[in-house]
Amino acid sequence: MFDMTFIIILMIVGILLILTEILLIPGVGVAGIFGVISLGGSCFYAYSELGPAAGTIVTIVNIVLLVVLTIYVLRAKTWKKLALHTNIDSKVNIFDDKALSVGDCGKTVTRLGPMGTAVIKDVRYEVTSLEGVIDPGTDIEVVLMEDNKIYVKPIQEDF
Repeated sequence: MFDMTFIIILMIVGILLILTEILLIPGVGVAGIFGVISLGGSCFYAYSELGPAAGTIVTIVNIVLLVVLTIYVLRAKTWKKLALHTNIDSKVNIFDDKALSVGDCGKTVTRLGPMGTAVIKDVRYEVTSLEGVIDPGTDIEVVLMEDNKIYVKPIQEDF
Protein backbone atom coordinates (compact mmCIF):
# COMPACT_ATOMS: atom_id res chain seq x y z
CA MET A 1 0.00 0.00 0.00
CA PHE A 2 2.78 2.40 0.92
CA ASP A 3 4.59 1.65 -2.34
CA MET A 4 1.68 2.77 -4.51
CA THR A 5 1.07 5.90 -2.41
CA PHE A 6 4.73 6.87 -2.77
CA ILE A 7 4.60 6.34 -6.54
CA ILE A 8 1.44 8.48 -6.85
CA ILE A 9 3.03 11.23 -4.74
CA LEU A 10 6.13 11.19 -6.96
CA MET A 11 3.93 11.44 -10.07
CA ILE A 12 1.87 14.35 -8.68
CA VAL A 13 4.98 16.21 -7.52
CA GLY A 14 6.63 15.65 -10.92
CA ILE A 15 3.63 16.94 -12.87
CA LEU A 16 3.25 19.96 -10.56
CA LEU A 17 6.94 20.83 -10.89
CA ILE A 18 6.84 20.57 -14.67
CA LEU A 19 3.66 22.66 -14.79
CA THR A 20 5.33 25.24 -12.53
CA GLU A 21 8.36 25.28 -14.82
CA ILE A 22 6.23 25.82 -17.92
CA LEU A 23 3.85 28.44 -16.57
CA LEU A 24 5.75 30.31 -13.86
CA ILE A 25 9.50 29.90 -14.33
CA PRO A 26 10.79 30.52 -17.86
CA GLY A 27 13.58 28.40 -19.32
CA VAL A 28 14.94 25.04 -18.26
CA GLY A 29 15.49 25.31 -14.56
CA VAL A 30 15.53 23.46 -11.30
CA ALA A 31 11.77 22.87 -11.13
CA GLY A 32 11.65 21.21 -14.55
CA ILE A 33 14.68 19.06 -13.87
CA PHE A 34 13.30 17.93 -10.49
CA GLY A 35 9.93 17.27 -12.14
CA VAL A 36 11.49 14.97 -14.72
CA ILE A 37 13.57 13.28 -12.00
CA SER A 38 10.42 12.79 -9.91
CA LEU A 39 8.54 11.22 -12.83
CA GLY A 40 11.53 9.03 -13.68
CA GLY A 41 11.82 8.07 -10.02
CA SER A 42 8.19 7.00 -9.93
CA CYS A 43 8.76 4.74 -12.94
CA PHE A 44 12.00 3.30 -11.48
CA TYR A 45 10.42 2.71 -8.08
CA ALA A 46 7.39 1.03 -9.63
CA TYR A 47 9.62 -1.31 -11.70
CA SER A 48 11.91 -2.16 -8.80
CA GLU A 49 9.30 -2.59 -6.03
CA LEU A 50 6.11 -3.68 -7.81
CA GLY A 51 7.43 -5.52 -10.85
CA PRO A 52 7.42 -5.02 -14.63
CA ALA A 53 3.63 -4.90 -15.04
CA ALA A 54 3.16 -2.08 -12.51
CA GLY A 55 6.25 -0.30 -13.84
CA THR A 56 4.85 -0.37 -17.36
CA ILE A 57 1.48 0.95 -16.17
CA VAL A 58 3.13 3.80 -14.23
CA THR A 59 5.28 4.68 -17.26
CA ILE A 60 2.23 4.75 -19.56
CA VAL A 61 0.29 6.88 -17.05
CA ASN A 62 3.24 9.31 -16.83
CA ILE A 63 3.45 9.57 -20.62
CA VAL A 64 -0.32 10.15 -20.91
CA LEU A 65 -0.18 12.81 -18.18
CA LEU A 66 2.71 14.57 -19.94
CA VAL A 67 0.89 14.49 -23.30
CA VAL A 68 -2.28 15.89 -21.71
CA LEU A 69 -0.23 18.56 -19.93
CA THR A 70 1.54 19.49 -23.19
CA ILE A 71 -1.74 19.74 -25.09
CA TYR A 72 -3.22 21.89 -22.32
CA VAL A 73 -0.23 24.22 -22.28
CA LEU A 74 -0.02 24.54 -26.07
CA ARG A 75 -3.68 25.48 -26.49
CA ALA A 76 -4.08 29.08 -27.57
CA LYS A 77 -6.50 29.96 -24.78
CA THR A 78 -3.97 29.03 -22.11
CA TRP A 79 -1.37 31.46 -23.44
CA LYS A 80 -3.91 34.20 -24.16
CA LYS A 81 -4.71 34.34 -20.46
CA LEU A 82 -1.04 34.89 -19.64
CA ALA A 83 -0.14 37.18 -22.56
CA LEU A 84 0.19 40.93 -22.41
CA HIS A 85 -2.29 42.52 -24.81
CA THR A 86 -0.80 45.96 -25.31
CA ASN A 87 0.93 47.34 -28.36
CA ILE A 88 3.83 49.75 -28.36
CA ASP A 89 3.30 52.12 -31.25
CA SER A 90 5.60 54.97 -30.28
CA LYS A 91 9.01 55.77 -31.67
CA VAL A 92 11.89 57.27 -29.80
CA ASN A 93 13.15 59.85 -32.25
CA ILE A 94 10.47 61.28 -34.48
CA PHE A 95 11.95 64.35 -36.07
CA ASP A 96 11.25 66.49 -39.08
CA ASP A 97 13.81 65.85 -41.81
CA LYS A 98 13.50 69.46 -42.91
CA ALA A 99 14.18 70.85 -39.44
CA LEU A 100 17.39 68.88 -38.99
CA SER A 101 20.09 68.09 -41.52
CA VAL A 102 23.61 66.73 -41.79
CA GLY A 103 26.12 69.39 -40.75
CA ASP A 104 23.92 70.95 -38.03
CA CYS A 105 25.75 71.61 -34.77
CA GLY A 106 24.66 71.28 -31.18
CA LYS A 107 25.80 70.38 -27.69
CA THR A 108 25.51 67.17 -25.70
CA VAL A 109 23.31 67.27 -22.62
CA THR A 110 24.16 63.80 -21.34
CA ARG A 111 27.12 61.54 -21.85
CA LEU A 112 26.95 59.76 -25.21
CA GLY A 113 28.18 56.28 -24.62
CA PRO A 114 27.29 55.74 -27.45
CA MET A 115 23.69 56.99 -27.04
CA GLY A 116 22.48 59.99 -25.13
CA THR A 117 20.72 63.34 -25.41
CA ALA A 118 21.85 66.44 -27.26
CA VAL A 119 20.36 69.83 -28.05
CA ILE A 120 20.48 70.74 -31.73
CA LYS A 121 18.77 73.97 -32.88
CA ASP A 122 17.17 74.37 -29.42
CA VAL A 123 15.46 70.95 -29.64
CA ARG A 124 16.41 67.86 -27.59
CA TYR A 125 17.16 64.72 -29.58
CA GLU A 126 18.34 61.26 -28.75
CA VAL A 127 21.60 60.87 -30.64
CA THR A 128 24.23 58.20 -31.20
CA SER A 129 27.96 58.83 -31.19
CA LEU A 130 30.02 57.56 -34.09
CA GLU A 131 33.30 57.92 -32.23
CA GLY A 132 32.86 56.25 -28.86
CA VAL A 133 32.05 58.13 -25.67
CA ILE A 134 31.37 61.88 -25.78
CA ASP A 135 31.20 63.83 -22.51
CA PRO A 136 28.32 66.17 -21.59
CA GLY A 137 28.68 69.75 -22.77
CA THR A 138 30.72 68.81 -25.85
CA ASP A 139 30.02 70.54 -29.15
CA ILE A 140 28.83 68.02 -31.73
CA GLU A 141 27.97 67.87 -35.42
CA VAL A 142 25.31 65.74 -37.13
CA VAL A 143 27.05 63.44 -39.62
CA LEU A 144 24.33 60.95 -40.56
CA MET A 145 20.57 60.45 -40.19
CA GLU A 146 18.91 57.13 -41.01
CA ASP A 147 16.06 55.02 -39.63
CA ASN A 148 15.04 57.74 -37.15
CA LYS A 149 18.56 57.74 -35.69
CA ILE A 150 20.83 60.75 -35.54
CA TYR A 151 24.56 60.02 -35.61
CA VAL A 152 26.94 62.68 -34.35
CA LYS A 153 30.65 63.28 -33.82
CA PRO A 154 32.45 65.81 -31.66
CA ILE A 155 33.58 68.99 -33.35
CA GLN A 156 37.36 69.11 -33.43
CA GLU A 157 38.74 72.62 -33.08
CA ASP A 158 41.75 73.40 -35.21
CA PHE A 159 44.70 75.03 -33.45
